[in-house]
Amino acid sequence: MYKVLTIAGSDSCCGAGVQADLRVISALGAYGTCAITAITAQNSLGVSSVFNVPASIVGQQIDAVISDIGTDSLKTGMLVSEEIVEVVCDKFRKYSLKNLVVDPVVTSHQGESLLSGDGVRKIISDMIPLSCLVTPNIPEAEILASRKIKNLSDLKDAASVLIDKGASNVLIKGGHAMNREDGNNEEINGESIDLFYDGKEFQYFREKRLDIDNVHGTGCIYSAAIATELSKGNEMISSITVAKKFISKIIKESTMPGKGSRLADFT
Repeated sequence: MYKVLTIAGSDSCCGAGVQADLRVISALGAYGTCAITAITAQNSLGVSSVFNVPASIVGQQIDAVISDIGTDSLKTGMLVSEEIVEVVCDKFRKYSLKNLVVDPVVTSHQGESLLSGDGVRKIISDMIPLSCLVTPNIPEAEILASRKIKNLSDLKDAASVLIDKGASNVLIKGGHAMNREDGNNEEINGESIDLFYDGKEFQYFREKRLDIDNVHGTGCIYSAAIATELSKGNEMISSITVAKKFISKIIKESTMPGKGSRLADFT
């Protein structure tokens, strides 16, 4: 039995966060456990309020899961605060865990702040060096790398900065469109381009950009899929490849049960 622990916030519309992660983990054939960092009141239109779970309770959830069930990989999502980031890092070291996928959730798809400034700095200083993979989208990569990303050259620069900050591997997700060509005249319009970098070689994961807007939770789903494949002992590139195909299918089959963003449909 493959096991994956997700450490993230609760999403009341189940499009993102812990609920989405657990659905992904199950769909890809592993057993999912969780530690909830925050309770959000949200729907397809956005987040209306957030209740932060005390860092000590987050730590106790991790203790409960690891001491009994254990895990083969884990992923982080919405961590809310510096204190929670610190607790997660402490537990990772205490239990000598492996395969940490860090999805650095900083803001919601509507722009609401979901992580404090001190929390961002703590992720950079403490969590990124522990990770096997960091999976920011373009706005998140801009924050973590402290630079604007407008083309593929900028993507490479940002990935290099994150490697310099201690990341083992970086995958910058290209779901947020870039509207220029890079200096090598590589066409990026009309494509969703994810850039992987291991500190030695750059690799692109390209897909035709789907004419489907505002699918809520795709970042959570993508990173959870990668963590699940890693839990099975698969290599990094093959795990990303499987996850990329999975998220493309999810986007194509997404639905609109509410009045706002589209949501993943696992039925």
